[in-house]
Amino acid sequence: MTATIRRAQSPEDGLALIGLIRSLADFENLPGPDDDAVKRFIAHGFERQPPLYEAYLAEDIDAGAIGYVIFFQTYSTFLCKPSLYVEDLFVLPEHRGAGIGKLLLTRCIQIATERDCGRVEWTVLDWNTAAQEFYKSLGAKHLSEWHLYRLMVS
Repeated sequence: MTATIRRAQSPEDGLALIGLIRSLADFENLPGPDDDAVKRFIAHGFERQPPLYEAYLAEDIDAGAIGYVIFFQTYSTFLCKPSLYVEDLFVLPEHRGAGIGKLLLTRCIQIATERDCGRVEWTVLDWNTAAQEFYKSLGAKHLSEWHLYRLMVS
């Protein structure tokens, strides 16, 4: 299989991303975005300048959209450089093992390098050992000294 990686650029690409996001939600046993969330997602990524996130699609000529990565820029006060935060990296289960995830993450690393970012960061679920092993194989480090906190505001 030959996959191409390209930036998502249109509301139609946003709908392809939503299909993959719903597949990720199924994989994680979570509810996917509802209709109102879909409208916000399209507006935030494709109708506002600057967009709140960037996304890249992995596409197969026969299967269409098979994976994606969504990221946004943050800032490290200790490095005094921007960071790239990967919100989602997902490949459909039937297309895993073909290097698609590596292509998507490599694209993020290239973008981070071009933007003089100091690092690329993301989180992974504690039960997703396959993803953890994949990230370790690429040289990523698990930061056990940090704890993720979340406060819902709306």
